Amino acid sequence: MKIRSLSTAVFVLLLSFVAGGVRAQQAYPYKPIRLIVPFPGGGQTDVVARALSLKLSEAFGQMVVVDNRPGAAGSIGVEIGVRSTPDGYTMVMISTSYTGNVALYKQSYDPVNDIVPIAMIGEIGNMVTVNPSGPFNSVSGLIAYAKSNPRKINFASGGIGSGNHLATEHFSQMTHVPYKGSTAGVTDLMSGQIQLIFSGLTGMIPHHKAKRVRGIAVTSEKRNPAVPDLPTVGETVPGYESVSWAAIIGPKGVPANISARWNREVNQILKMPDVKARMEASGLEVVGGTQAHLRKVIIDDIAKWKKVVKAANIKL
Repeated sequence: MKIRSLSTAVFVLLLSFVAGGVRAQQAYPYKPIRLIVPFPGGGQTDVVARALSLKLSEAFGQMVVVDNRPGAAGSIGVEIGVRSTPDGYTMVMISTSYTGNVALYKQSYDPVNDIVPIAMIGEIGNMVTVNPSGPFNSVSGLIAYAKSNPRKINFASGGIGSGNHLATEHFSQMTHVPYKGSTAGVTDLMSGQIQLIFSGLTGMIPHHKAKRVRGIAVTSEKRNPAVPDLPTVGETVPGYESVSWAAIIGPKGVPANISARWNREVNQILKMPDVKARMEASGLEVVGGTQAHLRKVIIDDIAKWKKVVKAANIKL
């Protein structure tokens, strides 16, 4: 009788462990989720992350909290995310600088194999932006001034290797003034300390429309519907195109069912009319797509920026 009671107790205990494991798998997420943005608040990546975090919080039934961790053109925040516990409770919003940094900095992690790609969010051109009182108000004027005044144009970027830095180096050789994030560079542009910045449309459109700065062109292949009055750089420099993008990644080891759910939720959110309208109004072209698509974008961009860095002889 005692043996039977002991066997029954053990059986019940085993069942409780199995049931507990099933509940644990079904419980995700059971606590708030951190979405790291490796740039200061107010910039393009931050704006996109905060717009998505509201909808993601609704989809998951838990708060998705944006955590700004700026520095080293995004490398600091990315490393925090990549080194975090791969349980689905820490994700990272990355941008073009994620791939550009690989061409400049020796990373402590593998940017392809130490991550789990989640989803592409969208693509966006930069706005070629100058101070309203500056000596040029068009791409042709900028080129002419740069030729007659070599190294006299100080251009800002969100750090060496950031997307707006590489876009500018791809366009011309000028004096680079790196910042911790593009937001600080925009502030100095408005005060006249900097003459030029190539910065994401999402953050620049409000300043352009308020006439705090002057946008003279966009770097995308086609004019952007959010600012149709601005020509493309390619209209003056045939063949020129440079776009930035935003995407979400997680640390290597995130369970496949969790990363797949993230991909599914993000893509569903991007299809919502109000979200799509908000993104497009900020200049972002919604893309979405599979996890495999994002992995390919990362691999291809790393190869592209390595060529740009080598051709421009960008040094740390």
